[in-house]
Amino acid sequence: MRLGAQSLQSEEGVTFSPRRRSTYQLEDGSTFEVTFAADAEIPTIWESPKSGREGRLVGDNGKLVPLDETETRIPRTHWDMLLERRTRAELEELLEERLAYLRARRGEHKIGA
Repeated sequence: MRLGAQSLQSEEGVTFSPRRRSTYQLEDGSTFEVTFAADAEIPTIWESPKSGREGRLVGDNGKLVPLDETETRIPRTHWDMLLERRTRAELEELLEERLAYLRARRGEHKIGA
């Protein structure tokens, strides 16, 4: 036997975890399969390994599984998160304090104040 030509390990005594195959369908109607662990939560969208396009999960009844609306969340901006913690008046007061500090560091003073 040549070195590296054949594995010296065997599958004897090895128990594989239970698996489940899920079918996904692309927009053009072609399908592909993905293997998951039996206890895994199966996603409704998966990227095709060949084309890179997204496929939708095909249910046991042969129909496409409807997309869950909770998956599409509108992202919050930094401004939205600021407004959740402080009022607009508080934010304006903080802005004025910070601007005054920066102006004092530069040696600028308000004219007419």
